[in-house]
Amino acid sequence: MKLISWNVNGLRACVTKGFMDFFNEMDADIFCVQETKLQPGQIQMDLPGYHQYWNSAVKKGYSGTAIFTRQEPLSVAYGIGVEEHDQEGRVITLEFEDFYVVTVYTPNSQRELTRLEYRMTWEDAFLSYLKGLEKNKPVVFCGDLNVAHKEIDLKNPKSNRKNAGFTDEERNKMSVLLENGFVDTFRYFYPDLKDVYSWWSYMGQARAKNVGWRIDYFITSESLKDRLVDAKIHMQVMGSDHCPVELEIR
Repeated sequence: MKLISWNVNGLRACVTKGFMDFFNEMDADIFCVQETKLQPGQIQMDLPGYHQYWNSAVKKGYSGTAIFTRQEPLSVAYGIGVEEHDQEGRVITLEFEDFYVVTVYTPNSQRELTRLEYRMTWEDAFLSYLKGLEKNKPVVFCGDLNVAHKEIDLKNPKSNRKNAGFTDEERNKMSVLLENGFVDTFRYFYPDLKDVYSWWSYMGQARAKNVGWRIDYFITSESLKDRLVDAKIHMQVMGSDHCPVELEIR
C-alpha cells in the first residue's frame, strides 16, 4: 500500500506546476494534501477511481487539508473534536479496516514565536486525539508537522535554535509524541541519512543549495512497525516550497 503526503502551498497554484503529473505517476492508494488554501467549490479535481475528502479553514485562502483515497473508508472525521483547534481545516481522519489514516497540517509558531503558546496547546490536544484513536486500532498519520526534530533534520541547526520549527519546546513535543508509542518512519529506515529535506525557503536560493528542513513526516503506531516497507522523500519534485513524502506499508 502506497501513501503520499504533500504540503502543496496552495493547491490551485500547484496544479499549474505539475501536481497532476506527479499524482498520476505515483499511482498512490492514499494521497494526502496540506495547505490547500481552498474553500468548497473553488476547485474541481478530476480524479477517477478516488474518493475525495476536504477540510477547509473558516478563514479564506488559508490552511486546509484533503485526502484522495482509492478505497472508501469505513468512516470520516474532520478536526479533532476541540472547537478551539477545529477552525483552520487542519485534520482529516479516515478509518479503514486495519488502521486509521490521519492527515495533519500542524500550526506554525510564526515569526517572533507569536503562536508558540497556541502551538503547545495544539500539540497536547493532537497527541490526546491520536491516543484516543489508538484505543480502537493503530494510526498512520502524515503531513507538515512544522518541526525539524533533530539537528540532522535541517541544514543550519545552530543558527535556527530559537526559530519557529526548531525551538526546544517544539522539538520536545515531538520527542514526547514518539515516546508515546509512535515511529518516525523515515528515521526508522534511515537513522543517519543527512541532507534529506522536505521544505526549503523561497529566499536565498535555498532549494538550489539544498539549505532545507525535514518537517514533513509519515508517523505510525509502534504496532505497525513490522508492516513498514519503505519511506521516501521526493526532493526532486517541484511545485511547492515543500516536496512530497511517501510511505509504503503492507
